[in-house]
Amino acid sequence: MTRSSLPLGDHRYALEAVWTGNRGSGTSGYRDYSRDVTLRIDGKPDLPASADRPFRGDPARWNPEDMLLGALSECHLLSYLHACVQAGVVVVSYRDEATGTMRENGASGAFVEVVLRPRVEVADESMIEAARAAHDSAHEWCFIANSVNFPVRHEAEVTVAAG
Repeated sequence: MTRSSLPLGDHRYALEAVWTGNRGSGTSGYRDYSRDVTLRIDGKPDLPASADRPFRGDPARWNPEDMLLGALSECHLLSYLHACVQAGVVVVSYRDEATGTMRENGASGAFVEVVLRPRVEVADESMIEAARAAHDSAHEWCFIANSVNFPVRHEAEVTVAAG
């Protein structure tokens, strides 16, 4: 799949974010409300979300930073699987242990880097080099990685599945 083989045009996405953290007095004070949010998309399970713990959020819920890291990891994974199909590589297992670094700079902050660490198993030793190269295509094709203004690096490992 190259850029020229993708359908042209805009793709639109929609969701509803509902703040569920009013403890009775709304935002009357910084400590008076919960950061709990429910994200909804028609036909999909609700996603319980919140702020990250340092920002008074619920650590049991997904936060925006988690979701950005997840979006980058999943986008690379899906792009990678497609690149492998095109290259004739049979992937039998894929696991990513991604990390991201966000730096606060006063009243704001920004991600400065994400590192994806895909651990891929392929069906045959003859596929290892093509499987490694497919990460470059996946990175080029990943819509989410192409949308951020910080580096998304890859530290991939490719091995042959035990047979």
